[in-house]
Amino acid sequence: MTPEQLREDLLGWFGPAATAEIGHGQLTVDVEPDAWLDALTHARDALDCAFFDWLTAVDELDAGIRIVAHVYSPSRRHGLLLRTMLPAADPALPSAVGVYLGANWHERETHEMFGVRFDGHPNLIPLLLPDSFDGNPLRKDFVLASRVAKQWPGEVDPGQSVGDLRPKRRRNLPPGVPDPATWGPDASSASGP
Repeated sequence: MTPEQLREDLLGWFGPAATAEIGHGQLTVDVEPDAWLDALTHARDALDCAFFDWLTAVDELDAGIRIVAHVYSPSRRHGLLLRTMLPAADPALPSAVGVYLGANWHERETHEMFGVRFDGHPNLIPLLLPDSFDGNPLRKDFVLASRVAKQWPGEVDPGQSVGDLRPKRRRNLPPGVPDPATWGPDASSASGP
């Protein structure tokens, strides 16, 4: 089935609530969160997408958390990228484990790294991080404290010699890195005893 045929099938099935676009030979379909399981079930049953490839999230700041899953049909040789947008404040979605068993590990990782709750997941426990870890490290609002505690060993400014490691201009901080003057070991030593 070509991406164009898949697009027509899915838009006919979901109606005007879904959007579909084709880029680089890949069909991407956006659905509402309440249609997430229906979309995955339709892809598995009607489009023969029996292989669950992967699932992850993308933090789009104020817009929310976008969940992205890729499924594939080995017999028909076509893939489908399904996406949905969740609110950043309380990202929750029904678990896809009942549709694709392969979603288990991916949902656990996405829960741990992005803080997305997958309702109905059979075992939503930590997968990669220690039990005492606090926060979701792949969210863009997660503070990268290690960059404050130790100077980044990256390149020096243009025109700066290797022996002179003092910056010639104020460096912009990457997203998620707090100002060392107000946070971290430099802030505590600056305030005095």
